[in-house]
Amino acid sequence: MQLFQAVVIAIVEGLTEFLPISSTGHMIIASSLLGIAADPFTKLFEVCIQLGAILSVVVLYYKKFFPLTNWKFYLKLLVAVTPALAIGFVLSDTIDALLESPITVAVTLLLGGIILLFVDKLFNAPTIQTEEKITFKHGLTIGFWQCLALIPGMSRSAATIIGGMQQKLTRNVAAEFSFFLAVPTMAAATGYKLLKAYKTTPDILLNKENLILLGVGNLVAFIVALLAIKFFIGFLQKHGFKLFGWYRIIAGITLLVLIYTGLLK
Repeated sequence: MQLFQAVVIAIVEGLTEFLPISSTGHMIIASSLLGIAADPFTKLFEVCIQLGAILSVVVLYYKKFFPLTNWKFYLKLLVAVTPALAIGFVLSDTIDALLESPITVAVTLLLGGIILLFVDKLFNAPTIQTEEKITFKHGLTIGFWQCLALIPGMSRSAATIIGGMQQKLTRNVAAEFSFFLAVPTMAAATGYKLLKAYKTTPDILLNKENLILLGVGNLVAFIVALLAIKFFIGFLQKHGFKLFGWYRIIAGITLLVLIYTGLLK
């Protein structure tokens, strides 16, 4: 992986991580177009730069995360993250195999887009206006919704926001809780991936050039994610999810065409 390629993938991660359009799917597409999808370091890089993105959440919502004595908030996140951690650990090898399948991404982008077209009408009677009113039961249910995001292309953001709205959260509260939940989820995923890489291919992590690329990638993802989160909250208040649904449908169809014409492998 070259510096330019690392920056491109990091920009894609920062732009898409918190939008309901699948950051993993877009990074798979980007790395495939750049011709580096099969590189073991690329797969590690795509997971590890999520740390930069989640740091943007901590910075933007620092009053929620600090002081650390806000135990109910942290306990809710712990309850909500448990299903994805458990299922993700058990199905780790299956998920890794799916990450190498652009056709899986294309299909899930398409199906998820169709769902987003109707989300605003399906869940239009919210009763939970603040994060403090989210119960542990709500958090656990949203956590099970998050498990859908283990399928590449589904979008963790889309799954958890839809799950939140199904639990009567407003669009904004559902989106913000999705951001909060991203912190322990992606921190755990990154830690697991790094530990696995250290045990199986330590030379990748001990390579100085790779460490520099990881540093640059996280920095770029952090800056871009800061801007993306602010845009998304403002856009969501005014327009809802329909535009994201149409984007996913067009992206999914385009990706299928590229795959079946042989332009993308």
